[in-house]
Amino acid sequence: MSIETVPTSSSASTPIWHHIDDAECRRFQASVELVGKRWSSGILLAVAQGSSRFSEIVATVTGLSDRLASQRLKELEEAGLVHREVIATTPVQIHYSLTDRGADLMKSLQPLVWWGQRWAR
Repeated sequence: MSIETVPTSSSASTPIWHHIDDAECRRFQASVELVGKRWSSGILLAVAQGSSRFSEIVATVTGLSDRLASQRLKELEEAGLVHREVIATTPVQIHYSLTDRGADLMKSLQPLVWWGQRWAR
């Protein structure tokens, strides 16, 4: 696997991040902080793997409390990564799913998941 590069005027290629300006750097940092916030990536992975109800998400992410699950799900919903659907039944059911933006993010995070499986201890 190679690092994506951008052609330059010379024969050598430069890593794509060489051309990231200050505004792009801030957006990247905000993205990393969002998914790097404790429990956020675990919740995203749980939803991506099919957990759609609150109790399923909490059960899937070991150590996640109800309070923090609720807080993180609200943050992920506000960020446009998770969709919350309220189903008017008795009792009311709430289902979570990835938005297109969230699914796109998960595609971007897949190499990190693979890296973690191989190298993280």
